[in-house]
Amino acid sequence: MSCPDCNRGSILEGKPMGSFTEIDGVKTYLTSTGDANARKGGRAIILLSDGFGLPLVNSHLLADKFSKELSCDVWIPDLFDGQPLLDLNGMAEDVLPKRPRTWPLWDKIKFVIVILLLRSWIFFRNRASVVDPRMTAFIKRVREQRKYDKVGTVGYCFGGSLGVRLASLGVFDSSVVCHPGFVSEAEVKAINIPTSWVCAEEDMCFGPAIRNKAEALLAAREGKDKFVDYEFVDYKGTVHGFACRPPLEFPDVKEAFEKSIDQTLKWFEKTLPLAVTSEASTTA
Repeated sequence: MSCPDCNRGSILEGKPMGSFTEIDGVKTYLTSTGDANARKGGRAIILLSDGFGLPLVNSHLLADKFSKELSCDVWIPDLFDGQPLLDLNGMAEDVLPKRPRTWPLWDKIKFVIVILLLRSWIFFRNRASVVDPRMTAFIKRVREQRKYDKVGTVGYCFGGSLGVRLASLGVFDSSVVCHPGFVSEAEVKAINIPTSWVCAEEDMCFGPAIRNKAEALLAAREGKDKFVDYEFVDYKGTVHGFACRPPLEFPDVKEAFEKSIDQTLKWFEKTLPLAVTSEASTTA
């Protein structure tokens, strides 16, 4: 949560199909195809939300889409233990007011005062040293209970940064990182699983210099023992947050949003292939 675009966006229309449950005290949205056969030795996706957390319906609708298309369970854990970084009622809708655009000085000042200072205690209680162990334990517990063969994560903004930090800990097998907050070179160097990056054209958090450095660090591994598969896809006409809070009235943003979903689905189909059962092999 580090730029004005983090608090801007649009609410997607639709009715969520999943339900809420708890795993070791962590409130979670779970959506499933209901097909037990599809999950035997199969895969699951953990959706790591942006700063609005569980209250934002957009995450639920994305989870439903991924679940349907990938025939798997999708989980959205409460990253913030009931206290999201951002108040949904305070979301600003002018996510892309003009093109090209620059942030007025007052807009930046207001962001610092209203978001960073007034809610600083919430940021502190959701610092990495608190959230990372909580989510590591959650993912391990889900894998243990449901006996998934493969688990992937898709993270947006705050959740994107979280996914990068956890991508070296061996708790999941593949990750999609959508316009993350700040990530360090050390965190990128430590990644040891396949990663797909959804990049906005204009992003104060994950700007061109940081984005290009991250790609260069992963590219430097090619031909070496520590190489892991990766891809970076840039979407023109977009800003930080477009993959989860898109203003669909802009045709190019709508197209980018839909393509980011397609990118996510294709990445998980590639990196989290479903196991071929003996029954399927016999039939073939």
